[in-house]
Amino acid sequence: MSREISKLRNIGISAHIDSGKTTLTERILFYTGRIHAIHEVRGKDGVGATMDSMELERERGITIASAATHTEWNGHPINIIDTPGHVDFTIEVERALRVLDGAMLVLCAVAGVQSQSMTVDRQMKRYKVPRLAFVNKCDRSGANPARVTDQLCEKLKHNAVMIQIPLGVEHDHEGIIDLIRMQACRFEGENGEKIVWGEIPEKYKIEAEARREQMLDAVSMFSDELMEAILEDKVTEEMIHVAVRKGTLSRDLTPVLMGSAYKNRGVQLLLDAVVRYLPDPTDVDNEAFRVGKDGEEETFILSNNDADPMVAHAFKLEDGAYGQLTYIRLYQGTIRKGDNIYNSRTGKKVKVGRLVQMHADQMEDIEVAHSGDIVALFGVDCASGDSFSDGTPVSVSSMHVPDPVISLAVVPADNKSQANMAKALNRFTKEDPTFQTMKDEETGDTLIMGMGELHLEVYLERMKREYSAEVTAGKPKVSYRETITQSTPFDYTHRKQTGGSGQYAKIVGTMEPSDDGEFHFDNKVSGGNIPTEYIPAVEKGFLSMLGKGAFVGHPVQGLRVILEDGNSHAVDSSDQAFQSAARACFREQYGRGKPIALEPVMMVSVEGPSEFQGEILSTLMQRRGIVQGTTEDDGFVRIDAHVPLSEMFGYATVIRSSTQGKAEYTMEFAKYAPAPAELTEKLVKEFAEKKAAGNK
Repeated sequence: MSREISKLRNIGISAHIDSGKTTLTERILFYTGRIHAIHEVRGKDGVGATMDSMELERERGITIASAATHTEWNGHPINIIDTPGHVDFTIEVERALRVLDGAMLVLCAVAGVQSQSMTVDRQMKRYKVPRLAFVNKCDRSGANPARVTDQLCEKLKHNAVMIQIPLGVEHDHEGIIDLIRMQACRFEGENGEKIVWGEIPEKYKIEAEARREQMLDAVSMFSDELMEAILEDKVTEEMIHVAVRKGTLSRDLTPVLMGSAYKNRGVQLLLDAVVRYLPDPTDVDNEAFRVGKDGEEETFILSNNDADPMVAHAFKLEDGAYGQLTYIRLYQGTIRKGDNIYNSRTGKKVKVGRLVQMHADQMEDIEVAHSGDIVALFGVDCASGDSFSDGTPVSVSSMHVPDPVISLAVVPADNKSQANMAKALNRFTKEDPTFQTMKDEETGDTLIMGMGELHLEVYLERMKREYSAEVTAGKPKVSYRETITQSTPFDYTHRKQTGGSGQYAKIVGTMEPSDDGEFHFDNKVSGGNIPTEYIPAVEKGFLSMLGKGAFVGHPVQGLRVILEDGNSHAVDSSDQAFQSAARACFREQYGRGKPIALEPVMMVSVEGPSEFQGEILSTLMQRRGIVQGTTEDDGFVRIDAHVPLSEMFGYATVIRSSTQGKAEYTMEFAKYAPAPAELTEKLVKEFAEKKAAGNK
């Protein structure tokens, strides 16, 4: 493969569930010569799509883990990561977008912009990833790519511009019309591999000319040369390509392409657009941190240059048959088989024993990896999000990791299962930062925590299949929170005399609620009443109390501590004394802040035929749902509502039976909100019972 970095593309494919991401990736691999036969998701031939390599994925017909592959199109090496669409596996999208330079947002021509499309778009914005939009399934009944483009503008606030229109839709779909070339394109041959260009049929000419006019208006904003050429009627294809690329890279323009991956239409032109418009590694500024000469942390931009010191980021871990497989993105320098590299977090030196390029679950050994490459290392002990360098400690900014919202108690069937379960949990928590485990101190149960019922269900199934761990799971538990609702001043003195030097610390200030749900510590001490070196100890003391509140026994959030004054003793004051003062002060004052219980509220989006609108609304209202918006389109309705997570267990069965299996829903965490009085009473009672049982 060519090593010219300007030709390299690192791209992700992201979308709502069932938009056709994995099917699209399968076609891309086929047309680029990476595979020689096309297999379908949930294929009748029993093979399944290449990128769904996990047995569970093939059975369920969904993508669970992101899968990486590499291929080449017209001399351009392309690394592709196919990500899951289900919100429960959102971390897979986060970590992929963290290391990718560009992305394809896949949308269904019938359903358009759906709830998870919005989530994925937010993630792309978080990591500043330029993207193309591909409107898939143009052959489906009810397909309307123009409406989907309008939704991109209205719902996602994109400057979405069609650079293609479909050559017919639904059963009339034959191919696409390229508005840059102003020609019709059909895909012939057994698998659509033969591209045939021709005249635009008469019945589509008026629409094509109108859409081209709109496209030129939008695209000319990114090129003065193109604007002049339009006025002089001297527009060339190259001018349009240059302007579209400029707008895409600045994320001020989203080119919209279309086709039908399942019917093998439009994929090759999408690949042309990927290499034309999406960034190469040198077009993207990736930041890293290092300690400067003066001891301060400094930020610098990674160079993508092979000659510079090596910097790489581990973004995904897998436990393979031969040990831990660590996926890395190389930002500068090179890595060779046999090199010694350093983990910036632990400071440990590790040797690169085996270096591979991934193709779903298959791997190809390579001798060297260059800047911009996405490769995998074998046998390197590290955590997801670690950075590697060739000696100088350098850290690449890590990915956003959402907090788990649901937990289950798991009990192993016997001693053998217990040992296997421990191995499985150790591996899963290392691989997936959103999957966490903890020991319930009161009951002694092992709790597993994750992003939703499906998330935990998949891990329980994997424990059974991959580790032969027979476990039974208790009822799902919700991760409640608590907070105070009013300010409470404090003036607390900690004294302890135990012979010899004692402990003394005095702190004065206010505890108050914070609006953003985070913990804030404001130091407003003046005059040196509390020596500067003890201030962090006060913060540490308060922080240590947030794990378990005194109201319902759940973590405390949304607290601001303002330290205004205090006192110390030349001999008896210490870090420990000020930490103890903060902890005791918190215990004394917390109840005076009128604490309340908070419950996680989910944004639930239910989509189904309009005839079932009443039934859908009824199922949400019965679950304390508050409707946020309703959208109707072509006989389909989508209802967005805020619903407490505790009410959503078993909802999949209810919504299916209420709508004859025709409606589907997705949910994602929205916010924490005050729990109703009845639930609060129950939580307070449970906490009191646990405390009483613990004191016996």
